[in-house]
Amino acid sequence: MISDRKLEHLILCTSCDVEYRKSTGFEEIEIVHRAIPEINREKIDIGLDFLGKELSSPIMISAITGGHPAVLKINRELARAAEELGIALGLGSQRAGIEHPEVEETYAIARKEAPSAMLVGNIGSSHIEYAERAVEMIDADALAVHLNPLQESIQPGGDVDSTGALESISSIVKSMDVPVMVKETGAGISSEDAIKLEACGVAAIDVAGAGGTSWAAVETYRADDRYLGELFWDWGIPTAASTVEVAESVNVPVIASGGIRSGLDAAKAIALGATMAGIALPVLEAAGQGYRAVIRVIERFNEALKTAMYLAGAETLDDLKNSQVIIMGRTREWLNERGFETIKYARR
Repeated sequence: MISDRKLEHLILCTSCDVEYRKSTGFEEIEIVHRAIPEINREKIDIGLDFLGKELSSPIMISAITGGHPAVLKINRELARAAEELGIALGLGSQRAGIEHPEVEETYAIARKEAPSAMLVGNIGSSHIEYAERAVEMIDADALAVHLNPLQESIQPGGDVDSTGALESISSIVKSMDVPVMVKETGAGISSEDAIKLEACGVAAIDVAGAGGTSWAAVETYRADDRYLGELFWDWGIPTAASTVEVAESVNVPVIASGGIRSGLDAAKAIALGATMAGIALPVLEAAGQGYRAVIRVIERFNEALKTAMYLAGAETLDDLKNSQVIIMGRTREWLNERGFETIKYARR
């Protein structure tokens, strides 16, 4: 049943309208243009060290899929692209592969095709007992613990008891020999929750904010009664606002994901304090055409990121984080109401 659901989710994401009707907020973020950048674009460096792994770019392929024979090709093509480009790749929830060994290969294929790439495993916060096996399955460099209360609330038969989630995350962190990060699945993370997660010892936080794929929308198509899904379709913290909330509240690396659709979006996220930017839907659509198509997508993201950095006078990602940014509209209103001072971004 889990395996069939994985395939159903994939089909819905690629063939139906499952995106948020509200935006990520990045259209309200402007990096101040520098007419005299005083740098050589050809010398811009977008490489970084993330959780002990040297990466060529801050563009990460976010967790997408696994757990059904039909999706093996997708993870194979994504892994080939990640290996060639030297970027990080997250796998989908590995519960299916652990409970059903016959589909384990749909995850394990990633390490076979990407022997040196950074691979991030994936389990739910309530599955402490799966953590070690998830890492072993793909020889993971890090483990992501996903949070999806919105999806579970809309999903038929979803698990809506999150009692003890923080204790569970703490236990996973303490038991693992690899860095443990936490990621939402499309509804964002608040400042308050980020602080609690940092206290649990997590090594990084992926905000996975609202504005990209809505898992309430995905589950709406699967539900007999679509009332709740339609009502909560747009629930969540927009990605731009969530990025600021988390980056200002913790001292661990922040990944901005959720509706990142270009290298310019990624640049804006990094300028707001993110270390990495995760993308899913753009590469999912390309994976069906093969890993070369995935590589073309990532390279376009990288080129747009470098162009934004050049126009901001930023030679490194750290320079980009210190660039001047104007936060406007609903995003500024959200952040100001939440107690975050947006004017300081413009006057760096």
